[in-house]
Amino acid sequence: MRLVISALSFLVLLSYAVAAYDPLDPNGNITIKWDVMSWTADGYVAAVTIHNFQMFRHIMNPGWTLGWSWAKKEVIWSMVGAQTTEQGDCSKFKGNVPHCCKKTPTVVDLLPGVPYNQQFTNCCKGGVVAAWGQDPSAAISSFQVSVGQAGTSNKTVKLPKNFTLLAPGPGYTCGPAKIVPSTVFLTPDRRRKTQALMTWNVTCTYSQFLARKNPNCCVSLSSFYNETITPCPSCACGCQNKKNCVKSDSKILSMVGAHTPKKDNEPLLQCTHHMCPIRVHWHVKLNYKDYWRVKIAITNFNYRMNYSLWTLAVQHPNLNNITQVFSFDYKPIAAYESINDTGMFYGMKYYNDLLMEAGPSGNVQSEVLLQKDMDTFTFKQGWAFPRKVYFNGDECMLPPPDTYPFLPNSAPAILLKFPAIILSLLFLLAVW
Repeated sequence: MRLVISALSFLVLLSYAVAAYDPLDPNGNITIKWDVMSWTADGYVAAVTIHNFQMFRHIMNPGWTLGWSWAKKEVIWSMVGAQTTEQGDCSKFKGNVPHCCKKTPTVVDLLPGVPYNQQFTNCCKGGVVAAWGQDPSAAISSFQVSVGQAGTSNKTVKLPKNFTLLAPGPGYTCGPAKIVPSTVFLTPDRRRKTQALMTWNVTCTYSQFLARKNPNCCVSLSSFYNETITPCPSCACGCQNKKNCVKSDSKILSMVGAHTPKKDNEPLLQCTHHMCPIRVHWHVKLNYKDYWRVKIAITNFNYRMNYSLWTLAVQHPNLNNITQVFSFDYKPIAAYESINDTGMFYGMKYYNDLLMEAGPSGNVQSEVLLQKDMDTFTFKQGWAFPRKVYFNGDECMLPPPDTYPFLPNSAPAILLKFPAIILSLLFLLAVW
């Protein structure tokens, strides 16, 4: 009995560990780097930088929230580019009062438009950080913190511990701070190198299992060769919100504040059988001699959420030979050098990089032209449909394979090489 219990416990722990590993982005993580730039009379001044090294998972509005526990009795004298959400009890200080006296401070980014004297490099974006694969230059957020009642040398400084990261919700697990080689900086004229007095890193990894118990999106499928449309699975994202959903013509939607996001990001969903905030539809549209064409449509069913900087990651064997993407930007994701079957679609800047809330404008779509590899290409057994789909870094629920639109058994294999219009004409001639 003890052996069985031990085995079950091991499997549970293993599931947690595996959940934080993403096979499509095996090296993805958020790294928080502390660079001590100078010593002060009772502590140090550090530049804290949040690097998002995840290929297709960004930090969306309302942004990141970073927390930790001080090892001793440290206080934060001042901050530039960020602020703590609470000051705490600073009653024992006379004269200069610290910015924060809490043992466990919680820090958030400043909003855009703050005065210049409160800004720091890569700050003040409301905590929104792009995915590394989408825009490396925007996949960073920084602030400066002046710490007091701390060590004043490399030997006396105690590293903060128990780091937490909300981005913006749960799902991230942070490891302990580890001292690493000091960061080297280039001066603006790039002729001189300087380095931090001390540097430590904290690595945070994401687990969809920890973030939510149900998926956040689902996939529906259709094709030109079968009139059947395979919908998202019923209750794909859980039906706990079914009592609070609204129909598209509901009077509730015209009420003041109905579309205002809640602090806990509670959705206001349109009533559907799948009850997902996001649906991704994959339609096999056309078949040519050497190419085939797919239409991808993303629909938002949440009346309280606009998705900025959205990303769509797809795994399919033919993504190694994309000819053209018409209305999205696209980047291949080579998670493994020998395999090129995964890519990331995202909106064109100022055109469709914002997926609006549910309603007439709550969708974005594009078509993709792919070149065939005659050794592997087929429409049989659902080969033309994606293997995995991720929206904003969360895996979407696919329909069961036995429900995919199937290729009619009467269609000879050789006809698969003809365009769809020729197939239609042959069918009409046969009927006539």
